[in-house]
Amino acid sequence: MKRVLWNSLIALTLLRGQAARGAEPLSGAGATFPFPLYQKWISTFEKKFPGIQIAYKPIGSGAGIAELAAKRIDFAASEFPLTDRELASFPVRVRHIPTVVGGVVIIYRLDGLVQDLRLTPDTLAGIYLGKIRRWNDPRLRSINRGLPLPDREITTVHRSDSSGTTFILTSYLSQVNAEWKSAVGAGAVVPWPTGKAGEFSDGVAKQVAATPDSIGYVEFFYALENRVSYALLRNSAGQFVQADLTSLPAAAESLLAGMPDDLRLSLVNAPGKASYPLASLTYLLVPEKFENEEKAKAMAEFLRWLLDTGQKQAGALGYVALPARITEKAVKLVGKPN
Repeated sequence: MKRVLWNSLIALTLLRGQAARGAEPLSGAGATFPFPLYQKWISTFEKKFPGIQIAYKPIGSGAGIAELAAKRIDFAASEFPLTDRELASFPVRVRHIPTVVGGVVIIYRLDGLVQDLRLTPDTLAGIYLGKIRRWNDPRLRSINRGLPLPDREITTVHRSDSSGTTFILTSYLSQVNAEWKSAVGAGAVVPWPTGKAGEFSDGVAKQVAATPDSIGYVEFFYALENRVSYALLRNSAGQFVQADLTSLPAAAESLLAGMPDDLRLSLVNAPGKASYPLASLTYLLVPEKFENEEKAKAMAEFLRWLLDTGQKQAGALGYVALPARITEKAVKLVGKPN
């Protein structure tokens, strides 16, 4: 009898320990683009659901997708959805769950310049192609009348890693500039014709902030955090617009009518006078099936939370909550675990 009672006590203690520890932690990796927001979300979510732990590493979209393909993590994060061909060959069936709307901004350091810089699609492509080498180039002066652009060489900065932010920018340049499309193309990694490389969004932001006469590209939050200037871009309607909490959702709203059921949607160069041309959805790539049932339940719980309560935290960090119609479809995609 004593042995039975002792064994029962041990079993009860083990069960209590497992309950205290909660389910096996979820692990994710990928985009640096939404990392500040995901960090905030995970912290808030774990306080509300102490039995669920989530670890996320900002290693770049391409690296995150590779980790998911190798089944070393439970979910990946990316600004670009997988293509039909990539989905067909991917080792697991995945859902694309959009989380927020964000924007890539063109940052620069021009000491003494008070007014905001303006860029057209062709001048931006020209700078990164190495065709426009000095800040006082006539093509830049013609769209920035009255700005004292210096007679100094432009230093370009780009990402060194496989990056969704790079994919957004190069997809845009491939749409709006034929020479860029043929010479460089679109991708998470491209053969940059000019410039210095920085690792991750934070690395690019810090390098531009430290380098006079430089230009680079980062997610909106990193420009705000590093207090660097960012340009107005001419959109598809011919208007110069700056990324903000009005122009970013305008890009998403303009494309709702043609939204696919699987939500693989590009906001690049969206129509509309108010649309910012480098807006993007950012996604969590989540397997349709989990081998571990507890992980499946935890993942679904987190996704439902971020599509509801989490959306209210987006604006404080420079991201835009999803339009209601996208949220509704995303909730349906989450569905039931297993």
